[in-house]
Amino acid sequence: MEKSWYVVHTYSGYENKVKANLEKRVDTMAMQDKIFRVVVPEEEETETKNGKKKVTKRKVFPGYVLVEMIMTDDSWYVVRNTPGVTGFVGSSGSGSKPTELLPEEVTSLFKKMGMDAYPIETEFEINEVVKVREGAFANFTGVIKDIDMIKHKLKVHVNMFGRETKLELDFSHVEKI
Repeated sequence: MEKSWYVVHTYSGYENKVKANLEKRVDTMAMQDKIFRVVVPEEEETETKNGKKKVTKRKVFPGYVLVEMIMTDDSWYVVRNTPGVTGFVGSSGSGSKPTELLPEEVTSLFKKMGMDAYPIETEFEINEVVKVREGAFANFTGVIKDIDMIKHKLKVHVNMFGRETKLELDFSHVEKI
């Protein structure tokens, strides 16, 4: 069986609580091999108040949570019986399994959130020394301090004039030494 994305309906305002509850249940019930990621669809919004810009997160679909999982009787049971979950979107009753999202729907939705639904594998490692290929810091070397697999970004610390400068770079902007 293949993993797919499903939409879970929750009580409105409980999306983050459902995410936390489901992630905890996945750990306690040892379902890591069937339930992989739980995402509350949010996008960043910039608003200006009193001349100051403020970035806030807004729920794209209030009352819904996305779950990446392999649909089995066990995984279906775990998600359905998580506190705050009212059911799956796309199931036509208590006994029928839900319909998965199409890959293009998932890609579009995650793009709107500034994320990648299908993260690529990388060979980069924390504390690895890399060379910057592009931009103002081209040809500088730095140390990887963090890897964001979903956004395909690295946090790299570069030494410039005896001071450490923190950069956030795309995977494609650095190369291994």
